[in-house]
Amino acid sequence: MKKIFHLSTCDTCQRILKELKPPSNFILQDIKNEAITPDQLESMAQLSGSYESLFSKRARLYKERNLKEQKLSEEDYKALILEHYTFLKRPVIIIDNDIFIGNSKAVVAEAKARINS
Repeated sequence: MKKIFHLSTCDTCQRILKELKPPSNFILQDIKNEAITPDQLESMAQLSGSYESLFSKRARLYKERNLKEQKLSEEDYKALILEHYTFLKRPVIIIDNDIFIGNSKAVVAEAKARINS
């Protein structure tokens, strides 16, 4: 599978997509318009090793709900990501059995190298 989960209204996601120039065999899923399914999230968690690794602690709702003050479990992370798309650390790029999560320069460079290999 070759898929990129992104947010079309996110400038960072748009910049990264332009940089990556994914080939036409990639599926782009705008998580605001097409919600992540429990099965998709489960697959991502299996590839990444945890739900926490997929969770964005920079989300506005994370701060608004004072989630930083709470001890969140893996089930909490899973439920929050499924509840609201902004809790997913973006973009999430899946290429076969490899997963690239987030927008750090290193992650984007790794994903770009993998796409072009």
